[in-house]
Amino acid sequence: MTEDHNSGYVRLQSKKSLSDILEVAIEFERTARDFYTALIPNVSKQIRYLVEELADEEQRHFDLFSELKARTDIEHDIQAMVDTPASDKRFSDAIHLPDLGEKPDDQAVLQYALGREHAAMEQYRALAKSTAEGPIKELFLFLANEETLHKNQLEKLYYEIVHSGGV
Repeated sequence: MTEDHNSGYVRLQSKKSLSDILEVAIEFERTARDFYTALIPNVSKQIRYLVEELADEEQRHFDLFSELKARTDIEHDIQAMVDTPASDKRFSDAIHLPDLGEKPDDQAVLQYALGREHAAMEQYRALAKSTAEGPIKELFLFLANEETLHKNQLEKLYYEIVHSGGV
């Protein structure tokens, strides 16, 4: 390959369509919803409410992305190419779920949830920066802020349970 052809290929590889990104985000939220839903009966009573809230949150995010992707009025926008965020690999990898066993301990559940919230926060923030004004950018901004809030809440709970001996 010539140098010009090679650099064009690299630039192409560094971009994805919003449609592809939305597909990964939908799958990210779906797998999280299913994971947390299945986890509810297996976690301690101390954090069961949290896992229920996480399952509900992931369902809301799944619905938001699915509704956005189905909108015909922004179909052209969804085909736009955007820079692939540096966080894209971590975000995509988070679709693969860990096996926390039959009775996962609170710390393992919280660590996993923190990692997912952090990956989502980074991904949605980066996508909001690289997306044109409009409903897609607004959704990414909304979700980036929501994931940041959830991450902060999880960090507080993690500290209370793991480092302080309970809530």
